[in-house]
Amino acid sequence: CAWSIERPPGDTAGCTFCHTSSEERCSTCHQRHQFDPAVARHSEQCKACHWGKDHRDWEAYDISIHGVVYQVNKWNPTEFDFSKKLSDADYVGPTCRYCHMRGGHHNVQRLSTVYTSMGMSNADRGAPLWKEKRDTWVSVCDDCHSPRFARENLQAMDEACKDAGLKYTETFKVAENLMLDGMGEPMPKDLAPDWSGQHIWS
Repeated sequence: CAWSIERPPGDTAGCTFCHTSSEERCSTCHQRHQFDPAVARHSEQCKACHWGKDHRDWEAYDISIHGVVYQVNKWNPTEFDFSKKLSDADYVGPTCRYCHMRGGHHNVQRLSTVYTSMGMSNADRGAPLWKEKRDTWVSVCDDCHSPRFARENLQAMDEACKDAGLKYTETFKVAENLMLDGMGEPMPKDLAPDWSGQHIWS
């Protein structure tokens, strides 16, 4: 993203580690020197890219109840038999691959994140494509949970992101008012606090 390229090197080191190479090659998930599907099925393989301050996917998973179940049981082959194909997996808890690559397909985007992003909380959730994605995710969660439980949690994530988006907007309004009143210190151009790259305060 353009906003990332213009940020200080310390902020973008994690991004360039993955995004300067092709993300669609096999060695992204399968280790070059150990091209074993059983190794690729471990959640740590996703951690190589999906971690850090810009997208804390690994951290969020690792401290969740699902991540804790995985960490405690991952070496027990009766709980996590990574030699089985994903289409035959019957894990005691979900792994990254089990949910996002359900059935063993390689199109991770098919089951990408479906709760709202910050700034998108007012988008129409009744759109047919959105409903289809939601229903697909509910069917994944339904392997272990009730459909009602899955839908309620997706709704709760929407509400949390909506609240965060409102706080984010309120914070920028406070900063804008301080600047208009001549009370805010202008930020250096290379450290603009606006992550969208608009450099509002520079």
